[in-house]
Amino acid sequence: MTTAASVQSRAPRMRADALRNRERIIAAAREMFVEHGAQVPLDEIARRAAVGNATVYRHFADRDVLMRQVVVSVLDRVTDLAERAVAAADTAGGDPSAELRRFVHAAADERIGALCPLLTAGFDKDHPDLIAVRLRLEAVLDALLERARTAGRLRADIGVGDLMIALSQLTRPLPGTACSGIDRYVHRHLQLFLDGLMSPAGSVLPGTAATLEDLRQRA
Repeated sequence: MTTAASVQSRAPRMRADALRNRERIIAAAREMFVEHGAQVPLDEIARRAAVGNATVYRHFADRDVLMRQVVVSVLDRVTDLAERAVAAADTAGGDPSAELRRFVHAAADERIGALCPLLTAGFDKDHPDLIAVRLRLEAVLDALLERARTAGRLRADIGVGDLMIALSQLTRPLPGTACSGIDRYVHRHLQLFLDGLMSPAGSVLPGTAATLEDLRQRA
């Protein structure tokens, strides 16, 4: 009898060079989505990745597939960072607010601005791969924010969506600019943003705290 496991065991494994090309394409697309937006030409992505156009299409049937893989890759890496921050906050003597700050700066270095396709009309935000990783990220970020809140260090009117919006906006260069050395400004402005998250709050925020589901529905 043929089982799913036996079928999977017979499926050809991706060659090491093909896997490296795939990862190079995703990494190049991630950088270019941050710099130029999700509609950057695929041939430009191929050039940045130092592969041919045919190689891009061999791994990704169309732009939508590539965009989804970039988003999933970034979300996975950022979620791993958040899980490590929660674990560190839970250790003896752990400081949740310090771990939150470390997480935000580390997430910026993962080019979280590459999540811009989530705000693109027509992008399938309900794809099963995205739902799974989004729920995982929201759960762990909720845990991190709650720990900082319980410690009395985080203002009460902040949600996961607020954090993600700020991260996405503050880690992208201004439209139409090369912004050489942008990282030093990114981390400076993120630090200003983080100071605004801390308790006691200096003002009352308009509106309500945002969740990732709010962002998905409004995009």
